[in-house]
Amino acid sequence: MVDSPRASSSSPPRSYLIFMRIMSKRRTWVCLFVAVYAILLSSSWNFLRSVLSWYKLQYTSSPSQSRIPAVYASVVLGAVFGAMSMVAAAAVAVPAVMVIWISVVVLLAFFGKSRRDLVVEARKITREVFGFVFKVLLKEGNAVAAVCAVLGYFLLIRKDFDSV
Repeated sequence: MVDSPRASSSSPPRSYLIFMRIMSKRRTWVCLFVAVYAILLSSSWNFLRSVLSWYKLQYTSSPSQSRIPAVYASVVLGAVFGAMSMVAAAAVAVPAVMVIWISVVVLLAFFGKSRRDLVVEARKITREVFGFVFKVLLKEGNAVAAVCAVLGYFLLIRKDFDSV
């Protein structure tokens, strides 16, 4: 008796099929993005509170009108929000970049490039695309960090003047 090919190959478990069906939905990825961003916000909340409590301690312990603690606290707050925005933007950008990269490589293959030329072109495209994405992420993260730092500085200074 010979085993039939159907009996020798096992089908994937039902849980795997359900998992793959769920993960293929766009709204699942949106929910994952929101969940990751919420985890980032909640995990950095204690850090932000510690920076603000440090600033309050510095401000109350030294009666001089030095603005250095406000500058330091606002730069740290800006850096935290800038880094979080870069992580969130990267989570969105990476799947989009991969789709674009695959599309370009497939189009090059359809236009009759040899395999060797296709590998060389794909390496060049990969380097260019990820370089461009990295530059854009840095620009966006720096812009968010600068805006948050300036806004945080003025809010801290205003709070100081309101308490005097």
